[in-house]
Amino acid sequence: MCTGRWCLATLHLVPSLFRRKSADRPDSSAAPMATEEPSATRPRGYTPSKKELGRETPKRPVAGRRPAGPTKPLTKEEAREQRRAARAEAAAEFRREGGPRDRGPERLLARNVVDSRRTVGTWFFGGALIVLIGSNQAMPPAIRLASNLVWGALALGVVVDSVLISRKIKKLVRERFPNSGQRMGSLYLYAIMRSITFRRMRAPAPQVNIGDKI
Repeated sequence: MCTGRWCLATLHLVPSLFRRKSADRPDSSAAPMATEEPSATRPRGYTPSKKELGRETPKRPVAGRRPAGPTKPLTKEEAREQRRAARAEAAAEFRREGGPRDRGPERLLARNVVDSRRTVGTWFFGGALIVLIGSNQAMPPAIRLASNLVWGALALGVVVDSVLISRKIKKLVRERFPNSGQRMGSLYLYAIMRSITFRRMRAPAPQVNIGDKI
């Protein structure tokens, strides 16, 4: 049994130690903090979303997707048919729109001038075939002479028709495109070559009828 001041200090220290330990312990009687909605407000079988749980669905990377499987190789007949269809489509597109040499307002004007009239050049190749047959040495002299006259008339008609077409194109280009940088010689040759081509075989296809005013 202790006596004196030492004993009294000891008696005062012991209760303070017990009070600190009990103060550090959480109060079990306190109500827990509510972190979720009451279960009564949710229907039975409810599954919380990942956003509610604090997690988001990661996006699927595009680069990591599996590529499509290899296609079935074409047979020889299918490849041949595919090439034929591609050629037909390219020919139809060229027939409608033409190529790079057909572009430009001056070229369109030259085509319309040629397509709006009947040209001697469309008969040139047919007449040349007749002349070739008629000028054969096995033919009578009268037929050979007539063939040569037809050939000369066709050639003269093509020359006269080409001059008239060139003059009209020159006049219209100066009126409608005074600042045009198109070379007139190239434009004349373009129109003349079109004038000796059959109308149905011209590309791009004619956009005006014969007799239309340009």
